[in-house]
Amino acid sequence: MPSTPQPEGKRFAAKLLFQFRVVVDGDSGVMRTCEERIIVFRASTARKALATAKRRGRAAQHTYENDAGRTVYFEFVGIQDLLHLGLECEEDEVWYNITQRKLPMERAASILPPEGGLNAIRNSGL
Repeated sequence: MPSTPQPEGKRFAAKLLFQFRVVVDGDSGVMRTCEERIIVFRASTARKALATAKRRGRAAQHTYENDAGRTVYFEFVGIQDLLHLGLECEEDEVWYNITQRKLPMERAASILPPEGGLNAIRNSGL
């Protein structure tokens, strides 16, 4: 049985930070709503992956008018992290973070959100 050809390059994931900025009476305010976005792509080197992630972030920038008639600027702030998803990752794994925590299993009820608080569940209307 022939093997499936693999896409070129190593697999990377980048965590991008964006802000929503609205100018009201010449002031953008100090507190901004932000979006953290994780993208997955292939690149031959980490430096090329960084360049790709920056390019993708800049390309996502846009403006639109909100309900109050004000222009909203969706702006790319930068790269929060960049991971090479190597052999240690499963094919469907897109991010990982290694941390140290005090008694995580014993404290699971206090450190994990309730299932209804998870974004996909909370926003599904179910």
